[in-house]
Amino acid sequence: MLLAHGVGTRSDLPVPVWLAAGGAGLAVLISFGALTLLWRKPLLGGDTAGWPIPRPVASVLDSTALRGVLRGAATLLAVAVCLIGFFGPASVQRNLAPWAFYVTFWVGLVPASLLLGPVWRIVNPLRLVHAVLARLLRRDPQRGLFALPERLGYWPAAASLAAFAYLELVVPARSQPDVVSRFILFYAAVHTTAALVFGQRWFNRGDGFEVYSTLLGSLAPLGRRRDGQLVLRSPLDGLTTIQPGPGLVALVVTLVGSTAYDGLSRTSFWNTVIPSGPTAATGGLVCSILLITTVYLLGTWQVVIPGQRDAPTPTTFAPTIVPIAAGYAIAHYFSLLIFDGQQTLILASDPLGRGTDFFGTAHDIINYTLVSTTAIALVQILAIVTGHLLATVSAHDQAVQAFPAAIATRAQYPLLAVMITLTIGAVILVFAP
Repeated sequence: MLLAHGVGTRSDLPVPVWLAAGGAGLAVLISFGALTLLWRKPLLGGDTAGWPIPRPVASVLDSTALRGVLRGAATLLAVAVCLIGFFGPASVQRNLAPWAFYVTFWVGLVPASLLLGPVWRIVNPLRLVHAVLARLLRRDPQRGLFALPERLGYWPAAASLAAFAYLELVVPARSQPDVVSRFILFYAAVHTTAALVFGQRWFNRGDGFEVYSTLLGSLAPLGRRRDGQLVLRSPLDGLTTIQPGPGLVALVVTLVGSTAYDGLSRTSFWNTVIPSGPTAATGGLVCSILLITTVYLLGTWQVVIPGQRDAPTPTTFAPTIVPIAAGYAIAHYFSLLIFDGQQTLILASDPLGRGTDFFGTAHDIINYTLVSTTAIALVQILAIVTGHLLATVSAHDQAVQAFPAAIATRAQYPLLAVMITLTIGAVILVFAP
């Protein structure tokens, strides 16, 4: 994208980057050692854990009226962004569409989901459009024309996010307002049509943005128990509620790999050695995802256990990668949201470039003093380390549940090596010049 992805660099870190990377890897190693001594049996409650929130509050949050209002508002905003993309100012710097889509929506979806849960499932405008179309066509929105094949799993969502990553990181005209609007409309048409064919369940597994929000939302303090009760819970309990399925590994490695390439493509090494252009960018994106896939599969390859039929597979541990994806996203996009996120509000005052000032912000400029570069660097390193620590704890709990006690620790060594490698690599990428 032409929009800047951040401000902080390795020079903003209070310690040398090699020391930060080594310290982060050591923190993961020490935490694993502590877990092997203190965490000898599964302790996470999953979808049975949590403290119920007051019933009046739960009733409001679960109300059909609130959900309808939120989806209606989201639909109007999406339509407005598309119209502004087509009919607003031609300049990327003056058009609201790319800023609203790439920064406010895509980047803002991360903290919103981590704090509030699967917010995009609640406000998803495509669910409203699908419901209206199903009613007009006199079809049951829940069922569709055909049953959604179980073997599809998360593959459609993985493909959706891969397509978005290609747009964001490869397409030369990705920041042009009309390109943004066309992508939104194309994405909406594909997934609404699929929902008409397979029913409303399609969004749970096929809509990449909704599935991404749902995965991140598993780490939120607000969750839902198996009995449907809204509860406050720990992020680790929430992680165990993610349902493994076909394509889940592809989904999480696409998230981590595309973010890793985004960081790599902004280093001086990449811009000096690698020729610019979509061919090199496509190769870099694909290779980054394949590299993360290879590393992950090497760390989660099935351990042969005599006499055990249901041995763990790479899919078993895929939910444990979600905290890593969240940590990468925060580290990589934190400064983008803080600084470039202001541009959305500035442009919203005069969306069509006709001299209006609806919110009194049309003449404002981005305030780069809101957060210091040192604070940004600290948030980045904390996000990376915290994400990997949560992943390590979650993987350990899964391992002691899946493996016999005699080999549970030994079986985790390959995965531990993956966690340490990803931690060190993430720190280097974030702070590389």
